Amino acid sequence: MTLDAPQPEVGLVAHLLVCTALGVGLIAAATVLRHRVAKSRRVKHDTYECGEEPIGPAWSPVPVGFYLVALIFVLFDAEAAFLFPWVLSLKQAGATAVWVMAAFCAVLFLGWIYALRKGDLDWTR
Repeated sequence: MTLDAPQPEVGLVAHLLVCTALGVGLIAAATVLRHRVAKSRRVKHDTYECGEEPIGPAWSPVPVGFYLVALIFVLFDAEAAFLFPWVLSLKQAGATAVWVMAAFCAVLFLGWIYALRKGDLDWTR
């Protein structure tokens, strides 16, 4: 009598059943345990400002400049993230890696010049 290994389809079906049961179970639990808005008072949903009365709505518009500066930060943060591993592997990579990284830095520098000329780094506009 030989024992055959389970077929890959059995594991896949079992995995799908467990995932589906978990998803349905979590949604059912959230439905049963959720916060009932109709039974609560309005004051419970006000923004708490350290004991101060809230002034204005909780959602206020944010100037676009914050998002632009954040995007520029991500751009140069990505450059820094690529520079560190490059420096560590520079000896093995050779002269080609220097020119490739120079081209990469040049493209990012052009992006910085573009943002500077467009005025995205100017906080007074």
